[in-house]
Amino acid sequence: MAKLAFLGLGVMGYPMAGHLQAAGHDVTVYNRTAAKAEAWVVEHGGTSAATPSAAAQGADFVMACVGNDDDLRSVCLGDDGALAGMPGGSVFVDHTTVSAKVTRELFAAADARQISFVDAPVSGGQAGAENGALSVMCGGDEGAYARAEPIMAAYARICRRIGGSGAGQMTKMCNQIAIAGLVQGLSEALHFADKAGLDGRAVVEVISQGAAGSWQMSNRYETMIDDHFEHGFAVDWMRKDLGICLDTADETGASLPVTALVDQFYKDVQKLGGGRWDTSSLIKRLNMMG
Repeated sequence: MAKLAFLGLGVMGYPMAGHLQAAGHDVTVYNRTAAKAEAWVVEHGGTSAATPSAAAQGADFVMACVGNDDDLRSVCLGDDGALAGMPGGSVFVDHTTVSAKVTRELFAAADARQISFVDAPVSGGQAGAENGALSVMCGGDEGAYARAEPIMAAYARICRRIGGSGAGQMTKMCNQIAIAGLVQGLSEALHFADKAGLDGRAVVEVISQGAAGSWQMSNRYETMIDDHFEHGFAVDWMRKDLGICLDTADETGASLPVTALVDQFYKDVQKLGGGRWDTSSLIKRLNMMG
């Protein structure tokens, strides 16, 4: 059993922290909205703290799953930040999807305090978090990862170190790039089927068993056909992630023409009022356009 802190109890962090408590760890939680932390304690046990620093006091591991670069900095740095409360030799594990730039910045800040920092963004959505079946892609020192991996196993289907600091975030960018193209392709296929007078469900039943099959097709086609977009990862968050991808591509010289195009399609979805719709709502843009 380890002494842990978990910072950020959103749709992902809330169940992830619950899995850690259920695994027998001693978990202290922090959330910007204190009522959410109090509700988590009522449901799962453990304790809550008023600041990230207080939550991190004496912790062997501090896990975070917050919103963006600025949110991550705010829970890490300053007198109330987690790094101020963590003892030397402890490990900070960041499950937020952020830029590799802020990851390396915080890796250095942690290292100056003799604290290890592992970037460990996740994929699998809300269902993956609730079912303890997330894919976790990690960057950081080998020793720190080896210590953290058994802890992350509480909510991971697969957990792998890809390389040094920032490698986990770069891998998450690959994940989002791949999803963007897949969802747009699936949207166009279903839209085409509808316009051609075909039964979309019958079409998918056949093509999903061949080379066109994908997780997105198997798990999202029915709700896309039914015009239902309340299944997890929101368009607003996807645009945040794709912005990181495109900024990093400019820095590295990578060419991402499809990603850039799909990002603009998601911008169209936002204009339709769909910022909180899930990412499969690309089909709604096509249907509303004619």
